[in-house]
Amino acid sequence: MDKYVIVRTYAMGCFAGTLIESESTETKKVLTGARRLWQWAGAASLSQLATTGTSNPSGCKFPCETVKEELTSPQGFEVIDVTEEARKSIALVPVWMS
Repeated sequence: MDKYVIVRTYAMGCFAGTLIESESTETKKVLTGARRLWQWAGAASLSQLATTGTSNPSGCKFPCETVKEELTSPQGFEVIDVTEEARKSIALVPVWMS
């Protein structure tokens, strides 16, 4: 499995990270090296962020990576594969600290 994705949940928010476990399409996803996508700029949607990345990394608010993130969502998930270009772009976003 181990592929870099963006996952949108119903109530937990959006995350970018490496998908290591997916129990089913509707119950649980486990990511490593995950960053919460608190706010993004330079991409009109998560789909564009996953495809081309951000053209404005300094306008994004992505906290530091977590070791492991277990996401649950009874309402389901959106999982978007991330291109290598977009992954590099996401990695260039400075760690946001309020």
